[in-house]
Amino acid sequence: MLSPAQTGPHSYADLTPSAVLDALDAAGFRGDGRILQLNSYENRVFQVMLEAGDAVVAKFYRRARWSDAQIVEEHAFALELAAAEVPVVAPCLLRDAAPGVRLLPSPGPATLALLAGGHGEHRYSISQRRAGRSPELEDDAVLVRLGGFIGRLHAVGGRHSFAHRRRLDAPRDAREAIALLDDGGFVSDNQRESWAAACDAALACIDAAFGNSQPRDIRLHGDCHPGNLLWRDSGAHVVDLDDACTGPAVQDLWMLLSGEPEAQAAQLRHLLRGYTPFMDFDRTQLRLIEPLRLLRMIRHNAWVAQRWEDPAFPRAFPDFGSSGYWGQQALQLQEQLRAAAETPTLDALL
Repeated sequence: MLSPAQTGPHSYADLTPSAVLDALDAAGFRGDGRILQLNSYENRVFQVMLEAGDAVVAKFYRRARWSDAQIVEEHAFALELAAAEVPVVAPCLLRDAAPGVRLLPSPGPATLALLAGGHGEHRYSISQRRAGRSPELEDDAVLVRLGGFIGRLHAVGGRHSFAHRRRLDAPRDAREAIALLDDGGFVSDNQRESWAAACDAALACIDAAFGNSQPRDIRLHGDCHPGNLLWRDSGAHVVDLDDACTGPAVQDLWMLLSGEPEAQAAQLRHLLRGYTPFMDFDRTQLRLIEPLRLLRMIRHNAWVAQRWEDPAFPRAFPDFGSSGYWGQQALQLQEQLRAAAETPTLDALL
């Protein structure tokens, strides 16, 4: 019998290859025994070869991260995008659930299942396998096509609103992340003062930027960095909307920019050249980029802290919690604050 630690919100100890195959079989996808675990810190994701000769990808969701309604709302958004011919790999509809598997919730698209019984309880979805490579962001033509892809996604995202997915609220999100790190005692004692000072300055920057901006909120990809975009000769596509949220459009653009301000402005011009035929863009949102970068830096640390009981995280972040780690984090925040203060906003460079 598994201990409480092995069945807690961060555990996948009971998600054996047999459990994965049983889950797919119960949902009508019979594997031939070949399983490949794919890279994913947040969930557990497997490529499974089927007896029919093709392959699917099964995603088993981290316990307690999202509610059933939030996951199904993400799935519905993916299906809506696919119906609009936006290249997103939507989850398969599950119609053949067997005893031991329950579709969640009802009503709604039958895309989320619960495996219960001897393997513990795991929520999962299944999608078709779609391969790709990282986009070449140095290629101007690729940037234009990426902008068009995001513009099409946002055009659909602007049609309706999420009822259950999180809303990006930078001042609130930053404070919650800082409080989690502070309350959990993750910051080393000898770096607590420097980290707190850097966070206070970051909060002031974030508060000022978002206090002076009222951008329109739409449904977003939410975590649109190059690693989450797959490129094929036909263009970009995404296989995961795990961080789909409500927020300003610039959230899905800024992570594709890098380098000096002039280089970022040139990249942004190409992205917007592809984006604006499908969706209007309020350029005042560009003033939110540096504050959003600060928010991401802070929230990354909180993300690691929240999942520290998952054995995969201490292995992946062995220095987390050390004095050297937090000294570096405080220094990086301070450097980003200087960049935010000294760098012209991209709307002034376009």
